[in-house]
Amino acid sequence: MNLVSGLRAELADTVWLDTALETVARQPAAIGRLFPAVGRRCGRWMLKEPPGWSVDDAARVLLLTRLQDRSEIPQLYRHGDAAEKRAILRALPLLEPEADTVTPILEDALRTNDARLVAAALGPAARHLDAAAWRQGVLKAVFMQLPLDQVADLDERADAELGVMLAGLAEERRAAGRAMPADAEALIQRLQERGQ
Repeated sequence: MNLVSGLRAELADTVWLDTALETVARQPAAIGRLFPAVGRRCGRWMLKEPPGWSVDDAARVLLLTRLQDRSEIPQLYRHGDAAEKRAILRALPLLEPEADTVTPILEDALRTNDARLVAAALGPAARHLDAAAWRQGVLKAVFMQLPLDQVADLDERADAELGVMLAGLAEERRAAGRAMPADAEALIQRLQERGQ
């Protein structure tokens, strides 16, 4: 099921969304007023597909895909609330904006303490992060106890340096009497086996 059909199946009334999509396609500047209104107009409940997405996530992503000029994205992100920022992070892989647009958004999301934003930043758009920023993001995800199966390309990008960083965190946690998440321990083990 694709995003459009999944969202349409959930919405009893699509008139507002259909009008908003047409408006953004014709008048890109309208996204500034329509984007924040999505939650109120479409709803915020969780969709069946894709897992972990809400109605407002999907509707906002669809609005962003109608934008011809991607230059509005950083401003929407900067002025958005957490739900709006998460939708932008989720839309980035579909939008393919320039790396100089994507990277600052991802880095900002990784500096937050909002687990939803950190998880979204480590999704498919994280391929734009350099190795050091990506490793720090993974370390933060482990610290926040986010499931590592949400990190895109984890096994492909994980390297010995990440293994050293995770082993250091594990040692600190043990010294404090706290356990590492099981998926992080499994990743450390895989990286150690790969290095032998």
